[in-house]
Amino acid sequence: MRRTKQDLNQKVRSYVDNLFAGVGESQQLYELKEELTINLKEKIGDYQKSGMEEEEAFKEAVSSLGDLSGLVEDMRQLGQDKARKSVYSSMTARISTTGLITGILVGLFGLLTTAMLYFMGLPPEAVVGPAIFVVLGGAIITYSLLTRETDKKYAMTKVRAILYGLAVGLILFSLYTALTSGFATGEVFIGISSFMVFFLAGFGLLLGLLFTGSNRKKQG
Repeated sequence: MRRTKQDLNQKVRSYVDNLFAGVGESQQLYELKEELTINLKEKIGDYQKSGMEEEEAFKEAVSSLGDLSGLVEDMRQLGQDKARKSVYSSMTARISTTGLITGILVGLFGLLTTAMLYFMGLPPEAVVGPAIFVVLGGAIITYSLLTRETDKKYAMTKVRAILYGLAVGLILFSLYTALTSGFATGEVFIGISSFMVFFLAGFGLLLGLLFTGSNRKKQG
């Protein structure tokens, strides 16, 4: 079953790649191909649930997309338009940079405030409270890094980057809840149980994303 699913995923990606064969690479093309791949997989899954065989479901899903020749031609023209590609890349880079700066500042605020409260001699449960900003900062930094286009890799799609940010946020939050609940109750087992819930959810999401990721490397 697993092998069949892998074959289907490869078949869908090959179809989308062939659809845009000869089209110049760009960040917009990468995002479009990812969107089409996801839509095709979802449609195939829906058709299979209704009783169709895999091959029939694949053909029906492809047919449901309609005529994409106009979209292919738009991407072809975009691939040849260096000015438009440069503007788009510059815009996404500025957004990513803003996110990185925000995430770093939010995280530093949490760390410095926690340190300040510690040296003020406050109870441990009060000291670790501001560390929630570290959790938020970590999630923002993760999202901003993944949505940043580099010379070697395309930026990750926003939805997938948000899921990565959520996964990292849950893992950091598991540490935060372990400390806050452990210090508040004085019971280690409560801290561990709080940690387990959010850590397993975040780590499970992270593994799912890692095992289903697509190649973002640029050609050439």
